[in-house]
Amino acid sequence: MSTSIRVSDETKKKLARLKRDDESWDEFLDRLANEGSGMNAGVWKGTDKAEKAREAIERSRKSFER
Repeated sequence: MSTSIRVSDETKKKLARLKRDDESWDEFLDRLANEGSGMNAGVWKGTDKAEKAREAIERSRKSFER
């Protein structure tokens, strides 16, 4: 079964920028709908992943200041 979803041209352009070239619109929307569903509080506890993420954010912020 197929369903149409109406969105503005501007919204479709924004979504198209997030969509991967190798995925269908259905695959893209499914990925988007499931994003974050696998996150659990404290999942990084006991690892250095949180610190590495903070460092990556800081590097990203500095690169925009140039």
